[in-house]
Amino acid sequence: MSPLVALVVGLVLGGVATATVMLGRRRTFDGPAGDVPVVGPPEAAFARRLLDLMDPAVVLVDVDDAVLLANPSARALGIVRGSRLLVPELLTLVQSVRTGGSRRADVRLPGDLAGAGPRLMGVHGVRLHSGTAPLPGPVALVLQDVTETRRTEAVRRDFVANVGHELKTPVGALALLAEAIEQAADDPEAVQRFAGRIARESDRLARLVRELIDLSRLQGGEPLPELVPVEVDDVIAEAVDRTRTAAKAKHLQIAIGGHAGLVVRGVENQLVTAVTNLLANAVAYSEGENRIAVAARARSGFAEIAVTDSGVGIPRKDRNRVFERFYRVDQSRASSTGGTGLGLAIVKHVASNHGGSVSVWSEEGLGSTFTLRIPLVAGDGAAADDPPADVPAVRGRVTGDSGDVVAVDVTKGST
Repeated sequence: MSPLVALVVGLVLGGVATATVMLGRRRTFDGPAGDVPVVGPPEAAFARRLLDLMDPAVVLVDVDDAVLLANPSARALGIVRGSRLLVPELLTLVQSVRTGGSRRADVRLPGDLAGAGPRLMGVHGVRLHSGTAPLPGPVALVLQDVTETRRTEAVRRDFVANVGHELKTPVGALALLAEAIEQAADDPEAVQRFAGRIARESDRLARLVRELIDLSRLQGGEPLPELVPVEVDDVIAEAVDRTRTAAKAKHLQIAIGGHAGLVVRGVENQLVTAVTNLLANAVAYSEGENRIAVAARARSGFAEIAVTDSGVGIPRKDRNRVFERFYRVDQSRASSTGGTGLGLAIVKHVASNHGGSVSVWSEEGLGSTFTLRIPLVAGDGAAADDPPADVPAVRGRVTGDSGDVVAVDVTKGST
């Protein structure tokens, strides 16, 4: 028996049971402690008040399933009406406790009980016997909301499973390539080819590990550093510089436009990582002589950084899932793009940690626009009211393959 349940049982037996016996009849207590006249020693009143103040919901059920006691937390859940327990699963658990002793179970409460949506409750049922009570005796139920706990556990399990799967691919490839090199020791050309493959798989593995570490930090593994004023121009310039080599390899041009001089409150390296990931995603899913545009502007107290590409676009069914960890729209492109499926998840967590958001507009065959919104420093451009950020009209500089600066218009429609 957990310490919490032991405390509850002690309170029930020492307080409520005493009062009930002294009253000489069974009684339902369902109001605040101050409204219930408690007969008996002062300890019974103190015990009842302690039960009323406890966060866990406590219900005491008699041998005929009538509710003897329900503290305010239990009443707030909507599981008790008068002297009746309304949830069939809880009544089933009570019967199981009577026949088999202490039980633990998760019980899902319908959302219409208390109007707060469905919730999962961890329930501990204990059979109670006082010296004068015949068998079977009353049953105490202690309920705690475990909705978020169970959700977190499920996310952690999925995360571990996904990490294992993602690590297995490059690690397995490295093992096979090492074996191939060993068998081709007398063929320099084959050795060189396999060595190049090993280098690519090593880069992929290193990127995966690095992004896992970044995501762990962003999700609360480390406290968020102090938010300080950050120049948006510097963030964009650094992100473009980090992406330029990959863009040049695919003959892509990156256009920079929008408003200059915007200042946000944030952590510069995290913001650079987020914008870099958006640009890297645009590069990975763009082909040919297409251009990529990144533009910043102020709107409603936020700096909006929009990254627009003219790539393959995202199917409608996938748009709500692209920010999930390890989710890829096209699994077959994963090996060719080298993506880990973590880049956009990192962007989402950076935005969340800064009190902002990230959104996507996309159309298959037309491309995509990802918009990162970060709060501006107070008084910096908050009154600006440009066209919506997901319909960027960017006229700015483009760095081409030769490094020349040319004028370009990049315009994207919106749904």
